[in-house]
Amino acid sequence: MKQHILIFGAGGFVGGGVSRHLSATGHVVRGVTRSPESAERLRAASITPIVGDLETGLNALAAATRDADAIIYAAQLHPDAEQRAVSVLLDTIAGTNKRFIFTSGTGVFLQRTGGAWSQDSFSEEDVFTPEPLAARRIEVEALVRAAPKRGIHGMVIRPPLIWGPADHGHVAMTYRSVAATGAACYVGEGLASYSNVHIDDIARLYALAIERGEAGALYHGVGGEIPNRWIAEAVARDLGCEARSVTPEEANDVWGEFGALIMASSSRSRSPRARDELGWTAERTDMLSTIGEPRLKALAESA
Repeated sequence: MKQHILIFGAGGFVGGGVSRHLSATGHVVRGVTRSPESAERLRAASITPIVGDLETGLNALAAATRDADAIIYAAQLHPDAEQRAVSVLLDTIAGTNKRFIFTSGTGVFLQRTGGAWSQDSFSEEDVFTPEPLAARRIEVEALVRAAPKRGIHGMVIRPPLIWGPADHGHVAMTYRSVAATGAACYVGEGLASYSNVHIDDIARLYALAIERGEAGALYHGVGGEIPNRWIAEAVARDLGCEARSVTPEEANDVWGEFGALIMASSSRSRSPRARDELGWTAERTDMLSTIGEPRLKALAESA
């Protein structure tokens, strides 16, 4: 059934992919973006752009939810601003039973392993020790999942690492490490793993959640998992360089503090609820299929 869908963060990698998928499958999509350039790209994909900033124009943007059947939040804001934005959006649609999907991420249970493997893998309802940097994100998840008590069909989607055209994930970061060091780098043993999913597959999960997701539900969407050392070795074969371990301290110089944290950590997940309730499965499961793409090779050549 065709629905009118409003997407916050439609100019970004995730929000853009979800917007294009929903538009291509017959929904009427409006996309909120801060960039006039992104607005033109949305318009070219038959998506009606709304140019605005959730931090400076929140109330005006919240008013746009009144004309939507479903709202997807896929914006990237500072944690305090994110919590405020989601709170105002939920206040605006309280009592309407509109569908509201909040985009979280499996970084909420990131484990700082220093490049080592972790045996822990989390499904949607498993208990975990929260990553301190994600404490506010977990609060927002709880706010959305409790929204059915306020007459809102709230749901949370918690994607892992998302890959696909123009992504900036682990494969791209490994190519960048060649520009910085001359080698394809991994941290420590290189066995740290982030579960991953292709952008097209996660977009289908959003569509299924809008169609038949349960109020208050949390859904993961996992397509595969590859240790960082395997990624580095594949990049090294592609470029004819060596794959090399770096210490966490050296990783800060390669990727910056936050990037080094991500590349040294594990975040392994499973998605049984998405599979059982929504019938979702991943169709693109090999993230290493991107190895050799010209846009990635270019990253290895730029300082």
